[in-house]
Amino acid sequence: MLDASRAGRNYAIVTASYWGFTLSDGALRMLVLLHFFGLGFSPFTLAFLFVLYELAGIFANLGGGWLAARFGITRMLAIGLALQIAGLLLLALLDPGWGMAASVAWVMAAQGVSGVAKDLTKTASKSAIKLVAAEGAGQLFRWVAWFTGSKNAMKGAGFFVGGLLLDAAGFQGALWIMAGLLAVVLAGVLLALPMMFGRAKSSRSFKELFAKNRGVNVLAGARIALFGARDVWFVVGLPVFLYAQGWRFTEVGGFLALWTIAYGAIQAAAPSLVARSADGLSREVPAARLWSAALALVPLSLALFLAFPAGWRPDLVVVAGLSLFGVAFAVNSSLHSYLILAYAGSEKAAEDVGFYYAANAAGRLGGTLLSGLLYQLGGLFACLAGSFLMLLACWAVTLALPATTGDGRAASRRPA
Repeated sequence: MLDASRAGRNYAIVTASYWGFTLSDGALRMLVLLHFFGLGFSPFTLAFLFVLYELAGIFANLGGGWLAARFGITRMLAIGLALQIAGLLLLALLDPGWGMAASVAWVMAAQGVSGVAKDLTKTASKSAIKLVAAEGAGQLFRWVAWFTGSKNAMKGAGFFVGGLLLDAAGFQGALWIMAGLLAVVLAGVLLALPMMFGRAKSSRSFKELFAKNRGVNVLAGARIALFGARDVWFVVGLPVFLYAQGWRFTEVGGFLALWTIAYGAIQAAAPSLVARSADGLSREVPAARLWSAALALVPLSLALFLAFPAGWRPDLVVVAGLSLFGVAFAVNSSLHSYLILAYAGSEKAAEDVGFYYAANAAGRLGGTLLSGLLYQLGGLFACLAGSFLMLLACWAVTLALPATTGDGRAASRRPA
């Protein structure tokens, strides 16, 4: 364990570098959505552009955890930032004269590079928190919640930055500016963090890489359902629904940006909403079950409303419901982010975190694809029904979460 001053310093450096990355990630998503929407791409085609982004994340998380344990967290942070710069430059080279098929293939490839970059960076950053947090569930929960919440707030700010840069510098100019700023962040990481920071004994076989403890495995299953339940209506269904209700694209983008910032703020405040225990799990695990059950009621209620609208404006009711969904989802997400570090082994924390976020990416991928399919089959009602069923599955899986870590010890020995 690092001394307190070095631990705080390293935590601040990792968090700041991930802020820079996440700001670029949010801005890039908005740049792609706004630019290609203006070129006439349909909402479903826009969502399809991000499929490789999500698919790449599954493998990046699995490999990233192993690489971070073997070569150190600093190197993985640097590689993630470098890949994001490469993805931005690839997009900047897109030729406006290319046809639709070639443009979609090029953008998907560039987004795939960015997907690898995002999940390598996220796995390394979350693993660093496990190493630098003091041996108490209180600090670990607070640091994870602040890190996760501030990251999502930065992503929401990135939506605004992306639109601003698109107006001020154009598509290619915005990409070059973002690549230059990320290069500064990359230089800061290489200069400020020890090169061997976070290096540990890694798994020696592919089978061992998947042989996680029961807590990690169960939580990964719950994470697939949780993030699938969000994206099944958030990625395609909600924006297309709001378009159909007469919202302009800028209004939809602005609302989603504000929602993401507020969602991040709630994530950061999650420790004050959840009673913590001295052992780090006995109250936190039941809380995960309670909040997942509460979250499932939101899409169920909205689906029933859409079936029986009773004269209310559907878009306003859905927006209000999304606000409630954001509160419960933020607390669920923060609890999961804490629990994975509580369950993770100290020697292979990076691998455990990588395995968990591979499940996270799998949930996002499934939700993204189902969002377009279900909306086409049954509108937003079908998306919300799918979300409810996934959240029921999430709640059912959390019933199997253990009350101790994989080796039988409590998550911490110090009161929170």
